[in-house]
Amino acid sequence: MQSLRRGAILLCFGATCLTSTAEPKGFLETIHKHKTLASSVTDNGDLNPYAVIVAPVGSGAIEKDDVLIDNFNNISNLQGTGTTIVDYRPGTKETKLFAKVPQNLKDCPGGVGLTTAMTMLKSGWVIVGSTPSTDGTTKTKGDGCLLVFDSNGHHVATWAGPTINGPWGNMATIDRGDSATLFISMAGFGLKGPDVVDPVTHYPETLRQATVLRLEVTIPPGKPPLLQSQTVVADGFAQRADRDNFLFGPTGLALGPDDTLYVTDGLDNAITAISEASTRTTSAGIGRLVTKEGLLGWPLAMLMTPDGHLLVCNGKNGQAVEVDPIAGKQIYAHWLDSNQAQSPPGNGDLFGIALTPDGKGIYYVEDDVNTLVYGAP
Repeated sequence: MQSLRRGAILLCFGATCLTSTAEPKGFLETIHKHKTLASSVTDNGDLNPYAVIVAPVGSGAIEKDDVLIDNFNNISNLQGTGTTIVDYRPGTKETKLFAKVPQNLKDCPGGVGLTTAMTMLKSGWVIVGSTPSTDGTTKTKGDGCLLVFDSNGHHVATWAGPTINGPWGNMATIDRGDSATLFISMAGFGLKGPDVVDPVTHYPETLRQATVLRLEVTIPPGKPPLLQSQTVVADGFAQRADRDNFLFGPTGLALGPDDTLYVTDGLDNAITAISEASTRTTSAGIGRLVTKEGLLGWPLAMLMTPDGHLLVCNGKNGQAVEVDPIAGKQIYAHWLDSNQAQSPPGNGDLFGIALTPDGKGIYYVEDDVNTLVYGAP
């Protein structure tokens, strides 16, 4: 019997057989190995990893290609109370604490609970969102803030204000060196506690007040970034409180080469597109629908592959889904976490995701076991 490589097709015409190798339809079909790299739990017991980013430069305590992960929960497993960022170094396989701030940081309305909204600039500054709580639910949710750290993990600035409420989803960033544009979803406006339910659905009330905020930032030489302007480029996304998941709201942000910003909307189970994202002066509402339902299941964090496809983590199961945003076509679903202890398998386990520096693999976190995982060809 003739053995075939993965992806090969055996075509036979009478006694003659030819082998044809089928090219993968997308990125996810090339991911065959999954390796646990490190725990995200810190010495103070923080857990529930959310953000995953790869350092674009070496600066201070960070080496280029280090992986930064933050934690949303404290040792008591209360959501919205995590205060730490850890640094995993692929070259040495070491994990260390990068940054820690007080949970009741006075300049951040409501305190600190670090979310998926994190980025590192080429100038070395790390910016991360906080959507805080004191009891682990949105009943005590504060408006939150954005925290700025230097590359040695020192907290140097806090950004807060009326347009910042529940910085939630992974950031999309345009980094010019001496200036940057940041896109961040805000999912906290108007949320009440999870016990305040809609009498018809018996779920917490669904609101449509979530936004995507564009921040223009300058980076003076040797000084922390300065926030210059803020523009709401999208609004009207679905959001609601949730006891198990803290809240649902727009989470994944990915910027295409044509200045289109793609946004995942978990409650509507959709991905939408915001055109002219870096230049528009008004809101596009929820934008243009790219794709909905199908393989998507509460889409969360998202990235763009080198070939221009979108990879999005499902919150409702342990799958990642690949989407061709130009064609509006869902291509492939791939199990990242098939833990049978949840129903569906992997339900609630995924959140942050990032490309490896070579563009061939992915880093992601498994919230159920508080680990960083590498998906490789």
